[in-house]
Formats: sequence, C-alpha cells, structure tokens
Amino acid sequence: MMKKAIRNIFMMGLFTAAAYSCGNSSADGEAAWIVDRFDDIKVIRYEVPGFEALPLEEKELIYYLAEAAKCGRDILFDQNFKYNLAIRRTLETVYEHYEGDRTAAEWAALEKYLKKVWFANGIHHHYSNDKFVPEFTESYFRSVVSTIPTERFGSLNELFEEVCAAIFNPSLCRTRLNQRAGDDLVATSCNNYYSGVTQAEAEHFYARMAAADAGNPEPVSYGLNSQLVKCDGKVQERVWKIGGMYSPAIEKIVYWLKKAAAVAKEPQKTNIEALISYYETGDLTEFDRYNIGWVRDTVSNVDFVNGFIEDYGDPLGRKASWEANVNFMDKEACHRTEVISENAQWFEDHSPVAPEYRKEKVKGVSAKVITVAMLGGDCYPATPIGINLPNADWIRKEHGSKSVTIDNITYAYDKAAHGNGFDEEFVLRADDRERMNQYGKLADDLHTDLHECLGHGSGQLAPGVKGGELRSYGSTLEEARADLFALYYLGDAKLVELGLIPSLDVAKAGYAHYIMNGLMTQLARIEPGKNVEESHMRNRKLIAEWCYEHGAADNVIEWVEQDGKRYVVVNDFDKLRTLFGELLHEVQRIKSEGDYEAGKALVERYGVQVDPALHAEVRKRYYALGIEPYGGFVNPEYELVERDGRVVDVRISYPADYTEQMLNYSKNYSFLPNVN
Repeated sequence: MMKKAIRNIFMMGLFTAAAYSCGNSSADGEAAWIVDRFDDIKVIRYEVPGFEALPLEEKELIYYLAEAAKCGRDILFDQNFKYNLAIRRTLETVYEHYEGDRTAAEWAALEKYLKKVWFANGIHHHYSNDKFVPEFTESYFRSVVSTIPTERFGSLNELFEEVCAAIFNPSLCRTRLNQRAGDDLVATSCNNYYSGVTQAEAEHFYARMAAADAGNPEPVSYGLNSQLVKCDGKVQERVWKIGGMYSPAIEKIVYWLKKAAAVAKEPQKTNIEALISYYETGDLTEFDRYNIGWVRDTVSNVDFVNGFIEDYGDPLGRKASWEANVNFMDKEACHRTEVISENAQWFEDHSPVAPEYRKEKVKGVSAKVITVAMLGGDCYPATPIGINLPNADWIRKEHGSKSVTIDNITYAYDKAAHGNGFDEEFVLRADDRERMNQYGKLADDLHTDLHECLGHGSGQLAPGVKGGELRSYGSTLEEARADLFALYYLGDAKLVELGLIPSLDVAKAGYAHYIMNGLMTQLARIEPGKNVEESHMRNRKLIAEWCYEHGAADNVIEWVEQDGKRYVVVNDFDKLRTLFGELLHEVQRIKSEGDYEAGKALVERYGVQVDPALHAEVRKRYYALGIEPYGGFVNPEYELVERDGRVVDVRISYPADYTEQMLNYSKNYSFLPNVN
C-alpha cells in the first residue's frame, strides 16, 4: 500500500514549531494554551468552536464516534511494541500508589518517563523511533516498586522482569522502526507487526499473495490489518478483527459505531455499517467498500476516520497503525479548498510530470476545512493537520479522494508558539522574515491543501505496477511527491488568478522556510550521532539537498555565515520552483514505474546523512530558545445530557490536565491483555 499521508506538516516541516501567531495579548499567549511541558514536548489544549451550535443529532453522532475513537488506544500501544501495555500499566500503578518521597530527582525523572510513554504510545520516541533512555536507575525503580503491595500489580507481576529489561537494557528493542539500508528491517525493528519472521520471509509471504492477485484491477491491500507470525515453522497472519487479535478493543469500537449508525443519516449510515462489517470479518474487501462509500460522501457535515490506516510504522509498508479522528466542517473556511478541488483537473494537466503519468481524468477530488472534535490512536496526542484518504491507488483513480485541513489544530499551534524567537534566530534576511510574518500562515495552509488534496491524489501508475514496489522507501518518496506538487504550485500565478493568494510573495515565504527547515532547522529533532530516519524528515531533506546541489551553478540556494552562525537563504525563487518541478518529474516517474533502485539511490544520497558540525550548531541554537520541537494535545470531554431516557443535549468541556486525561483513558478505555 502506498501511503497518502495523514501527517503533521505544520509541526513536522513546513513551518516547524516557530508558528506564525495570530494572538498578541498575554491572555492569548502560550501560557493559556500549553497545559504541560516535559522533555522535548509541549501539550496543548485545542477548542472546538461551533460545537454548541450543531444540531442535536450531529452532537450525539460526534459523542458516539468520539467514544469509538478512544476505545482503540491500547491497540496502538501494542502495535508499537509487544510489552508497551505491560510497561505503561506498571508505571501507572507505581505513579498512583507510591507513597514515598515524590520530591526526589529520580521520582521526577520517572514521572517524566511515564509522560513520554503516554505521549509516544510506548517506549520509543513518536518521531525518531529510538527507545527512551530513562533518567532514573533500575535499582531506584525496583526499590519504588517494592514499596507497593504486589496485589496492586495483579498479573503484571509475572511480566516485571520483561518490563525492566525493556526499559533499562540499552541493547534490547533499541528502535521501533529501522530503515537502515542493508539490515533485516523486520528483525531489527521492535514494532509488534511481525513475530518470529524475517524480512525475507515476510516479503515472500506477501509476494505470493500479490502474485495470486495479479491482473485484479481492484487489488486488496494485503497485510494491512494483521500481525505476521511464525507458528510451528509456518508463517501465518493473526487478523485484527472481532474474534481475532485485538478483539476485546475492537468489540468496544464496534459497540459505539453501532450507536453512531443508529443516529447517522444516509449515506453515512451505510458507510458506518460497512466499517462495522470490516471489523467483524477482517475482510479487506469490506474495508475497500467502506472507503469507496466514505470518499463519495461529500454531504455529511460530521465526518470521521477510524481504523487501521497508515503504514509508516512498518518498515515494509504493509501493516497499518490504528487511528481515529472525529470532525465537522468549518463551512466559513472552506472556500480555499473548494476552489482547489474545482480546479483539480487544471493542476493535473499542467503538472511537470511525464504526460503518461498524469491522470487523464481526475475523479472525485474533494477537500474541506474541518474542526476536529476528537483525536485517537495514532492521531493522539500528536496529530496531523492535513488528511488525504483513502490510500489504495485504484480507489483513488476510480473513485477519487477526500482531503481536509484541520483549522482548530493549526490555530492552537499558532497560539502555543506565540513569540518564541525562532525567526529572529534562524532567518537571516529581514525581507524573508517580513514575508514570513505576513504570509507564513497562508503559505502553510495552502501547502497543506495542495499537498493533501492534489499532491497525493495526482499522477497514476504505469500498467502492471501495483504500488508497493518501493518498499521501505515508499513512504519517503510518496511524501516527497506530494510536497513537491504543493511547492511547485504554490509558486504558480494560477493561485493569484484564482484569488487564493494576493501575490507570489506567499510562495517566497513558503519556499524560504521549507528550504531552511529541510537543510537545517529540522535537525534540532535528531539526537546527536543519529542520521535521518523518519520518512517526513527524509523527504524534506531530500528535496532541499537535491535542489541545493542542482542549483549550485546558479547559486539558487546559498549558505551564509554571519557572526559565527550559519544561515540558509534562497537567492532565486523562480529557479527554485523550476527545480521543484524537475524533481517532481523524476519522483513521479519512480513511483509510476516502481523503480526501487532509483528511489533507493535518491533517498540514500540526499535524505539520510547528517553533517555532525551543522547538527550540533542547530541544536545548540534551537534549544537555547527554550522551544520544544514537538507538540500534542489533550482532548475535550463530552457528556450526554438525558431527560426521561432521551438525549437532549451533549455538553463539551476542556480539561487542562494531561496526566489526569491519560490516567482516565487508561482506566476507562483499556480493554486488551498485558501482552497480545
């Protein structure tokens, strides 16, 4: 499966944590929006404007879908690592029942570690995939645990040694996702998508399935909803469905989806029932049926994502993490995305890619701006700001795709980043800073719209190409393709003609920031001594490094040193746009032809290696500003108001305690055993 990314472009790239603030009073500043800070993370509250004004049936639908979104939390923890649930529950038991000195430095370190585990849905960093290094000792941890009655831990007692080994042994489960060329990516990745199998065995297993499906114009996304295991020497799947793996959690999800179906209107009611059928049977053709109905539904005001969707966490690009998102339309803000959708064919026809790899007829493209009402699974606490689905190439070609930009999330990021000093530190030229201050938010929004709505939906595969040929490089190259499409058209005069931007200064703001981030500032997120591993970061580095090298003769992009600090500046924005188009042409060719070797060479040459001296400088300057490079959210809470057995309203509230929400979710939405 090729991923049409549901990713956080705002925090992960185009305009890093140095957001462009729309507030200027202390009441609207970061203190009012940030509810917790620890390590490299800030936790932000988001609001749901317009919820109170929704009709009662839509409020009730949101309530049921929100409950379903919370019920799959344990699934993601377990998918990320076999012992994550045991580790989380052991730490939570310690946190809730330890009666010793809570002022000690090691207790503070243990508390921070637990918060990081909650945030990352496991013991590996949500972005770098590296295992967390505890700042408390194993002897301290054992001593704390020894003070708590064993009955508090229940069945966790049987797993205590495995928990300690996973946390404290640096040689075990070092990375959740290894993408290093030449390694057995399955054996060296600690996610729970595979058990007892090698990369070669997994690839052979699915190659046989694909071969049996050859010629099918509607190919199934084999492996999407299962764990691949070896039992008694035989490789087989454990399917994620009712009656299969993760059944207790999926049963709860289905319970709430049935409640939602009972109040939903057509066509959404039928779509929800198709999703329920998929969960009940594990049949991937039912998931395709759901996706086709979902993408065709452009009339429902309330919408949602729920299921095994994105395969970024699988080094082979097959297994999908569980995620959920509940939202409703921001009708006043939808003009921008409506204009883009209406002109989708023009953008496709004028793309710089080879004509044979353009869609002759763009079908079913829709886009809207939404207000998110609940985040779950791989969308929580860290979340995307843009969504483009479904992922199957044949569905996108025949039925279209649906894209959203999440406005209340970008607004919350803006508020939380007010006045952080990033631009003053890293943007050398005053005219660049001025354009970014004036047009940065607009450039960001348009890049997201173009990336999600058109970029992922553009192009087509050559006859006979299924879409999985790029393997471990597929995620990076798909993100590069969508980013390049968006960057190329951000600088097109057509956007001025359509009234989407006042001038091409918007593109200049976006280009300057993108190149600076790809070459330099995103390095703040990488630990010393590491190379770039995460697919979105590789994508941005690939684009920026390739453009720097190929524009060197004309000095399109320049490194400037001033007062002992290095800066990246763009000298020729028009030529940079031409370079974006040339690289898009090649990346689309690689995807369309399934050219694995060319894709591998492109990613490995431009997207992976880090200059240690530059890396050290960026981290020093960045962290001196006191900015956390990652952000995530606490969800609102909803309460049914009933009278005489009837629902008469749904109340919304905004908790501001990250720890309290996490403990509440662990208590009330935890349905799986410690090890699955």
